[in-house]
This record gives sequence, structure tokens and C-alpha cells, in this order.
Amino acid sequence: MSNSAEPSTFSSDQVRRLASLVRIDLTPEEVEEFRTELASILSHIDALSEIDTDGVPPTNNGADLLNVQAVDASRPALPRDTVLANAPQREDEYFRVHAVLDQS
Repeated sequence: MSNSAEPSTFSSDQVRRLASLVRIDLTPEEVEEFRTELASILSHIDALSEIDTDGVPPTNNGADLLNVQAVDASRPALPRDTVLANAPQREDEYFRVHAVLDQS
């Protein structure tokens, strides 16, 4: 259950930090829009946390579906030049991406 008496809020700095983590640029107007939307989402989650779920078994699926995956079939790969034609940046025969892990 939620113990917070006031609704969850996000500061503009927190929204900008989240945006930097997912590597998107936001205008000041978008920062404000997402700040409001994130606060609304957390408010809904707070409301859900007040529902009594004692005795309700955990589940990952509301239907009794089993093995509804597509058959894992081998097929030829796309030609390398076709795939690399969509690359924003490439280096020789590879996609060039920014480093995301610290190498130290």
C-alpha cells in the first residue's frame, strides 16, 4: 500500500536526466509535458497499489495460453549492404554506435 499522502511528482531536472539515460533530446515544452505525464502515471500506480490483492495468485498471463510462439525456422540473412544502407553511421562493414559501457 502507498504511504504517500501527496501525489508523486517529477522535477524538470529528473525528466531531463531520464531523457539523457534513454538518449533522447527534449525541448523545454516536451520536458514539461513528460513531467506531467510521468506524474500522472505514478498517480495511477499509487492507486493500483491500494487494491487488496491478498489471496490473489501471481500471474503473468490472464489467459490459459501455452506455447503460442512462432516456429523457430532458419532463413537466409538479408544482404549486408541492404542492412547497412539503413545505418545512421557505419564503419567498414559494421554499424557504428556510441559506447554505452565503461571499458575501465
